[in-house]
Amino acid sequence: MLRKYAPLALLLTLIVALAQPLRAQAPVTVKMATLVPENSSWFLVLKEVADQWNKASGGKVRVLLYPGGRQGDDPDVVRKMNLGTLNAGVLTSAGLGEIERGIYALSIPLAFDDYEEVYAVLERMRPKLEASFEAKGFVVLNWADGGWNHFFTKSPAATPDQMKKLKLFSWAGDVKTTEAYKRMGYDPRPAPSTELVTGLQTGLFEAFLAPPQVALITRYYEQTRFMTDLPVQILMGATVIRKETWERIPAELRPQLLKIARDAGAKLQKAIRDGYDRDVAAMKKAGLTVVPVDARTRDLWRRSVEAGMPIIRGGVVPADAFDDALRFRDEYRRRPGAAKK
Repeated sequence: MLRKYAPLALLLTLIVALAQPLRAQAPVTVKMATLVPENSSWFLVLKEVADQWNKASGGKVRVLLYPGGRQGDDPDVVRKMNLGTLNAGVLTSAGLGEIERGIYALSIPLAFDDYEEVYAVLERMRPKLEASFEAKGFVVLNWADGGWNHFFTKSPAATPDQMKKLKLFSWAGDVKTTEAYKRMGYDPRPAPSTELVTGLQTGLFEAFLAPPQVALITRYYEQTRFMTDLPVQILMGATVIRKETWERIPAELRPQLLKIARDAGAKLQKAIRDGYDRDVAAMKKAGLTVVPVDARTRDLWRRSVEAGMPIIRGGVVPADAFDDALRFRDEYRRRPGAAKK
């Protein structure tokens, strides 16, 4: 009886053996979504990363990009990654905060003077943040930013009191940030970012926070012809991938792919810094008015923010991350040669 079925068993063994290499060679498809508009400078860098990953992996890793909010805003992208319908995302802090709210410590309003301070603090906080992301099922491929958030408004708003009269866009779902705005006396209107343009056109919103390059490439500034000359906070960002997807990529390929992603993050950081003056000039040429903020008025803004700190610390930003960020900032400022502002 055993001899009778021996040829069949051998055939099945051969089929299984031949199928193993085919399965091993199947490419890992990474579906990556972002709010970054198609054909923007950011998108071109992402496309370059996708092409380099494909080339470096010999076709074993294929990245499909979904730009321009096609998969929804950042919180939507995170939900879809958790469901497994997306594998990766290029996210702002609004999306990253859906995974780990400690990221908001890098965006405490008016807490940082320049890029150097922010990235010095990030470098100190990065191991803990990345470990937390990994524990929640995500690997951080790179860190970048969109530049400094400014208020874009339908009427001039040099002071907090002028801003308080305007209907301010706020990210839907971020209840604590909306609560902090209200504590400071503002009029936040929560909505998905994908509804911002329509809301500006219909009067639902009269003001929003965004970096100049974001306002330029999305053309949001066409609905809000004034920009307050006050860098409020940095729009922190990162590229994250589901840990399960990352671990399906052959281990020997991961270091090279990670380097490609981190080099792209550094490239984006430099592009944002270098492009600030050019982006503002382009919007001014198209009719934007930059509203100046003097030292006295800046102090008014700081006092306005202080009113919201009881909610920001512990509500918007976990208390330990908030305290760490300001402690690392102060340590950086005490370093010999650090600029005093």
